[in-house]
Amino acid sequence: MMLQLLEDLPETVVGVRAVNDVTEEDYKQVILPALEAVYKKFGKLSLMIVLETSIGNYTPGAWITDLKTGLKYFTNWHRIAIVSDEKIVQVVTDAVSYILPGECKGFPMEDLATAKLWVAA
Repeated sequence: MMLQLLEDLPETVVGVRAVNDVTEEDYKQVILPALEAVYKKFGKLSLMIVLETSIGNYTPGAWITDLKTGLKYFTNWHRIAIVSDEKIVQVVTDAVSYILPGECKGFPMEDLATAKLWVAA
């Protein structure tokens, strides 16, 4: 799996680390079950993705699954933090905050600890 669940976050937050190539199967096996479990328990979702890979390493299937997931839970997002050293990722994540009912924020890798506190608040 190129997506790995992060263990050091509160149970209200789904956290994943992305490395190498990320596929649709990674989403189906890692993120989707974790999101569904948190949604059933709390009725809202917070997500943190630590991108230790380039967004270019996401397959088309991964992007489509990501979009479908975002739409499925459209009104249930609380906070989404994306941690990446790719500046465009931070800019786009911040812009998504104007579309989603919840808050989205991009963070550089050096602010990983800050991102964890923010997404968990």
